[in-house]
Amino acid sequence: MKEIRVLDCTLRDGGYCNDCHFGFENEKYIVESLVQAGVDIVECGFLTQKVEYREDYSRYTSLDQIARILPQDRQGKLFVVLMDYGTYNVEDLPNWDGSSVDGIRVTFHKKDLEPALVLAEKIKAKGYKVFLQPMVALSYTDREYLELIEKANALRPYAFYLVDSFGTMKRKDMLRFFYMIEHNLAEGICVGFHSHNNLQLAYANAQTLTDLQTSRSLIIDSSIMGMGRGAGNLNSELFLDYLNDNAGGQYQVKPLLRVIDRVLDGFYQQNYWGYSLPNYLSASHNVHPNYALFLAEKNTLTVENMDKIFDAMAPEKRSSFDRAYMEELYLRYMDRSAGEDSMAALGQAVKGKRALVIAPGKSARVQKEEIAAFAGEEDVVSVGVNFDYAYFATDYIFLSNLRRMEELGQGYEDRLIVTSNIPDQGAKYHVGYAGLLSQPEAVRDNAGLMLIKLLIQLGVKEIWLAGMDGYSHDANENYVQEQMRMTAKNQTLDAMNQGMCQALGELAKQVPIHFLTEPKYVTLGAN
Repeated sequence: MKEIRVLDCTLRDGGYCNDCHFGFENEKYIVESLVQAGVDIVECGFLTQKVEYREDYSRYTSLDQIARILPQDRQGKLFVVLMDYGTYNVEDLPNWDGSSVDGIRVTFHKKDLEPALVLAEKIKAKGYKVFLQPMVALSYTDREYLELIEKANALRPYAFYLVDSFGTMKRKDMLRFFYMIEHNLAEGICVGFHSHNNLQLAYANAQTLTDLQTSRSLIIDSSIMGMGRGAGNLNSELFLDYLNDNAGGQYQVKPLLRVIDRVLDGFYQQNYWGYSLPNYLSASHNVHPNYALFLAEKNTLTVENMDKIFDAMAPEKRSSFDRAYMEELYLRYMDRSAGEDSMAALGQAVKGKRALVIAPGKSARVQKEEIAAFAGEEDVVSVGVNFDYAYFATDYIFLSNLRRMEELGQGYEDRLIVTSNIPDQGAKYHVGYAGLLSQPEAVRDNAGLMLIKLLIQLGVKEIWLAGMDGYSHDANENYVQEQMRMTAKNQTLDAMNQGMCQALGELAKQVPIHFLTEPKYVTLGAN
């Protein structure tokens, strides 16, 4: 009869959702609750020398630090920590003495296979149980994977893992890899399965493995509430319940529910994880989920646009996140051809005038009378930012956002100024995209800032801002129109506010800039 054990990775994989900042007491509480629940193996976090140790974070530089969160009575459970290849000098690892973790999980990409196996052998020689975790199984051909298994047999780790790093494995993929492992991995080595939930298949695949007729000892990874990067992981509370009903499990689920209520729900509210369209797209293209997150946070692209960018990715760039590479792809996609005559024609229309920029912040509705009065003054040219202002027809509408273009619809072509990433749908003016970007990364392609930069290039004598309020953590407070509401993490919104202040301060050195409506979160300064 096969043995099925559960490894909970909340303190490690869940750390991608809160920068590993669980809090020291919460870490102890989570470990204690997992032991109470009967979870077989507890992963405590990362062992890394890339960052300094801080007590409230589940990233550790020594095993003594991990020992502080472990219970006095281990109740026969195993405790492990993850070491990502290249982040820790194994010579600094003491010999195992039972005072801290029992095992080390070694993760590595295909390109690092040989040195990672050498590292794993050194860890094993020090007395630790080695969990060998080759990332992105789907990046291996069948022949390469069989060669990997042969090398694992020579090492004889405690466990060899089938890893679905991007949540892309469908049942047939998982079974293909599992049968290669089952028929070729040496006897006595446990088979592990680590999945992500981008395609909502983590639970289904775990059930499939549970129900297989095999004599292999299995270790299934999960996390409480599915906490993990992007779409998250298999939910521990769900899987334990399934094992109780279908595989003779004797787990207690309630301790994990208390962890959700007391600790994890707060993290979820701050930085949600779970199924989303970007996570689906990353899985369907078999790319690192951080690429999808990067593009989604731009809040400028439609599904079709993201699809095209993923299609353009080089195969060797898909498995590891490269921010600079994706930024280059994104800008290349956005900065398509612009009309040569647009800048000259616009310059003739606005040069020497006062420009009224109407952004879609709430103050644009609250102070609509003042805005209308100012727009009616002589030598004022008014421009809406990514929307049609409801209280009077602005002279122009500036669009840099593909999604906003679709929301706007037809009938505005004579007033439209669009950046070169917008498909030509009859807009009167086309201007370059790349030349309007700002320096702070958080607001690099903020539409309001792009318009201000364009107006400066066109030679306006001064700029007045309305509705450029900045961003509240309450999404309901940010926009004059409900349909424009954007959901983002609080830290992202704070970074955008800070970036806007910095960018506005720099732009104000080139032309006088004034606020017509009262902003809440931005100023013309750098703070």
